[in-house]
Amino acid sequence: QVQLVESGGELVQAGGSLRLSCVTSGNIFSIDVMGWYRQAPGQQRELVAAISNGGGTKYADFVNHRFTISRNNAKDTVYLQMNGLSPEDTAVYYCKAEALGRDYWGKGTLVTVSS
Repeated sequence: QVQLVESGGELVQAGGSLRLSCVTSGNIFSIDVMGWYRQAPGQQRELVAAISNGGGTKYADFVNHRFTISRNNAKDTVYLQMNGLSPEDTAVYYCKAEALGRDYWGKGTLVTVSS
């Protein structure tokens, strides 16, 4: 089992920055991939960025070099640094862990970007 808790979401003005954190606990050594997803009202949940156990990263096209996913040395916390935020980035941001063929999700953190 893996537990995830997100934090860092808040109201920010367009052009601003936020750093989201995802703290993991439980069987963290079984995690293969960590990812950030988001879901805007009335929209499907979509991948934002992911980082593998080996450190490889991938980003959705809409990120366009504005966001950076990273993790700490203990590999129990994953971050999403978001710069150049726009109102279109308003969504609930979720952290996901893929471990031993299962997906684990956090409850999400709300990011609201005002124009």
